[in-house]
Amino acid sequence: MQESTETAKQRVKSQFGKSAEHYVTSSTHSTGTDLALLPEWLEIGPDSLVLDIATGGGHAAKALAPHAAHVFATDLTVPMLEAAQKHLASSANNIFYVATDAEALPFLPHTFDAVTCRIAAHHFPNPRLFVQEAARVLKPGGRFVLIDNIAPEDPALDAFVNRLESLRDYSHVRSYTILQWKGWFQEAGFSLIKEQVRKKELGYPEWVHRTTASPEQVQEVDAHLLSADTSVSTYFSVKMQGESIASFQIDEWMVLVQRN
Repeated sequence: MQESTETAKQRVKSQFGKSAEHYVTSSTHSTGTDLALLPEWLEIGPDSLVLDIATGGGHAAKALAPHAAHVFATDLTVPMLEAAQKHLASSANNIFYVATDAEALPFLPHTFDAVTCRIAAHHFPNPRLFVQEAARVLKPGGRFVLIDNIAPEDPALDAFVNRLESLRDYSHVRSYTILQWKGWFQEAGFSLIKEQVRKKELGYPEWVHRTTASPEQVQEVDAHLLSADTSVSTYFSVKMQGESIASFQIDEWMVLVQRN
């Protein structure tokens, strides 16, 4: 198990090291109504200390910085942190960048008023440990917002979307179900405050080329998506433009929990 976990994390470092700039400019990551909701849901004040786990291109950190005293943006991949810092240098001077593992945070207990993690947890091999770490570093009553792609409860749809993501991005571990996440939150001593699920439409050409390394890999992803039967294709709203895939939809969950 340890070797498998380490291998997964090395794949994340390799993948995101190569694709760092793409994630900074990605329309999927740099836009979204969820970014505007973050400060509102977290109810952070001007003296707040906020932790953004797996910051990627730094988009959540950027949304939170004007509302907090300090934001610590962490990521497993140093080139990703460097890309985020370059991206945010002119817009925020209260963000600190820390290279660290989401499942082994280098902070003392009860340090932060709020924690966020946006569109990243499907790369974590041990999400239960990640949730426990978020709980550990939060002050009692602190708030945590998780935003991530989720798998449907239907096993066939779950298998299909996780296979799709794995073919396109070798660092993908798993999109988990809402029931799985809720179990981990309860175990870690969190109470659920609010949640919302939305259908996120992804422009297929940008999405597939962001992480693939060869035309052959793109063809594999194409073939899997086009192999979907009618019920699966309808669920994920696969749209064609001529003979090419134009877009499809996945489920995204935004949830606010509070540390007991």
